Order: sequence, then structure tokens, then C-alpha cells
Amino acid sequence: MKMMSKTLLLTYFYLFIYILLSSGVILYNKWVLSPKYFNFPLPITLTMIHMAFSGAVAFFLVRVFKVVSPVKMTFEIYATCVIPISAFFASSLWFGNTAYLHISVAFIQMLKALMPVATFLVAVLCGIDKARCDVFLNMLLVSVGVVVSSYGEIHFNIVGTLYQVTGIFAEAFRLVLTQVLLQKKGLSLNPITSLYYIAPCSFVFLFVPWYLLEKPMMEVSQIQFNFWIFFSNALCALALNFSIFLVIGRTGAVTIRVAGVLKDWILIALSTVIFPESTITGLNIIGYGIALCGVVMYNYIKVRDVRALQLTAESIPDRITKDWKFEKKSSDIYVPDNVDNDEGSSGGNGSASDMNIDEEAPLISSSWLSHIGRTQLTSHATGK
Repeated sequence: MKMMSKTLLLTYFYLFIYILLSSGVILYNKWVLSPKYFNFPLPITLTMIHMAFSGAVAFFLVRVFKVVSPVKMTFEIYATCVIPISAFFASSLWFGNTAYLHISVAFIQMLKALMPVATFLVAVLCGIDKARCDVFLNMLLVSVGVVVSSYGEIHFNIVGTLYQVTGIFAEAFRLVLTQVLLQKKGLSLNPITSLYYIAPCSFVFLFVPWYLLEKPMMEVSQIQFNFWIFFSNALCALALNFSIFLVIGRTGAVTIRVAGVLKDWILIALSTVIFPESTITGLNIIGYGIALCGVVMYNYIKVRDVRALQLTAESIPDRITKDWKFEKKSSDIYVPDNVDNDEGSSGGNGSASDMNIDEEAPLISSSWLSHIGRTQLTSHATGK
């Protein structure tokens, strides 16, 4: 019991650290970018600093200190998987961070309720999910909630809203591409190896819009650059990645989703205290509450589906064993050794193949569910 309570306390401690760091990084980014505070209105530059710092630390952890092992990466996998995923990752960070210049943190968190809607639509478009009536109704509920919340926003800004929604859909494409490309090739990336491969590539993609949009601005205007501000900001983002690594190791997708919802509420409340201009209206809360009901129901449906698949997969070996025992007892036919071996090899492979498919399906679905939660966490760590 003592050991169990210690483990539980440690899990809650890691979740607390994650919520603290995730909220802190988002509020810190808003403070740095906002013209009213630190006044560094260069979101691409800030994101590139994060990518460069995280990529460098990930390189030392993987190659020098060997804290985690790199995956088996070929040029073909890098070109067909890592590069397109990095492109959408860079886009989601670029648009998401730019939104901080135009709209409040509270309203951004409310708009992020659209993430399941965007992911579901992209997944259906790419053919890895099916259009279902129950999920569609949940998505409709989330969308209505976000529309109501937007209508109640006092400082509504169409430019900032479009930036944020575009960033959400870019993130959805990244999630689906990760499912389709990486997992089909049997690759599994934790937050550290993800940064090791994706951060440098994202940095390169961000260089083009930075050169065209922000470099001329830096040459003309007087932009203040404080080393310790940017170092501590990037360090907080990196610490968040480590907390994600610990949380993922001790919890499941459901806990991560619940922690994410709790963090959003805390972040909305904190942002109104730290940034007085982030006024929340009653209509904001009502709209976000409606959207949140849809998100919770969507999470419940996805987790229920995953568990149903897992139960089905677990029952298959038992049924096969029972059927085999029954056939063995009831059969009086002599089968020669060589025939038995041949049939065993072909039949065994067939069964194994079928079982692998049945067992892989819930594992893929479960990791897909976990992956959505994890990458949402990671997106906060990199400044979205």
C-alpha cells in the first residue's frame, strides 16, 4: 500500500509539474511577444530559438550522453516522413505563436477546443477514420460552443482567430501524418527523439518565412534582445518536454486528456489575472462549456472504442486455444508429422498474422489516442 501510494503521489507530482510548466510556457510566450509587455513581436524568431535550443539539447542527450537511443532512421524515412511532418509542425507553431499578437490567451485556449474537430476531419479526409454519426454530433456541439464563445469575445480579432484556426488545422495534419507515415513504418518517437529529428528540420522550414517577414523588420525597428529572457524561455519549454516524457511513462491517454482540460481552465483563469486586458464574458464561459462537453464526449467515445478493440484482441487467443483443444480432442484422424509441420507453419503464420492485425489495431488506436494527447502537450512545450 505504501509503495502504491508513493507511486500515485509521484504521478500526481509529475502531472502538477506538467500543468505548471505548460501554463507557464504559454503565459511566458504571450508576455515576450505582446507589444504591451516585453514587446518582441517576432513569433517566428521566438519559435526558431526554441527549435535551435531544443534540437541542440536533444542532440547531446541522444548522441553524447546517450540518455535515449535514436531510432533506425533511413534517408527514405526521413525524406518521406520527417520532412512533411516537420513542415506542418513548423506551420502550426508559426501560426499558433502569431495568434498571441492579436488575441488573448484565454480566447486562444477556447479556440483550441476545435482541435478534435480538425483532427477528425483531416483523419476522415485521409481515410484513416470513418465518418460516424455520434462523432459528427460531438464535433457539431464543439463547433457551436466555439462559435458562441467567439460571439461573446469582447476583443474579437478576425486576423488572430484565422491564425489560430490555421495553426490548429496544421497541427491536425501533423498528427494524421504521424499516424499514417511514421507508425506504418513501425517508428515510435518519444518527446526527446521527436525533437532530435524534427526540431532541426522545422528550424530550416521556419527560416524561409523568417527571412521574408521578420528579418527586414529586425533591421528597421529597434528590437530588444535579452539573452537571459530567451534562454529561460527556451529552458522552460525544454523542461516541459521532460515533464511530458515523465507523464507519458506513468499515465495513459485518458489521464493526459483530463490533465489537458484542467490545464486549459487554469490557464484561462491565470491569464485574466496576469493580463488584465484578457476579459472573459459570461457568453465566453457558456460557449467554452458547450465546446468542452463535446470534447469530453468525443474523448469518451474514442477511449471506449479503443477498449472495445483491446478486449476483442485479448479474447481472440483464448478462442483460438479453446477451438484448437476441442478439435484435438474430437479428432481421431492421424496426421503425419511432415504434414502437421507444413500446415502448422502456414496455418500458424496465418493465425499469427491475423492475431497481429487484431492486436496491432488496438495498439495503433491506443498509441494514436495517446499520441494526440502527447503531441498537444509537446506543441505547448514548443511555444504554441
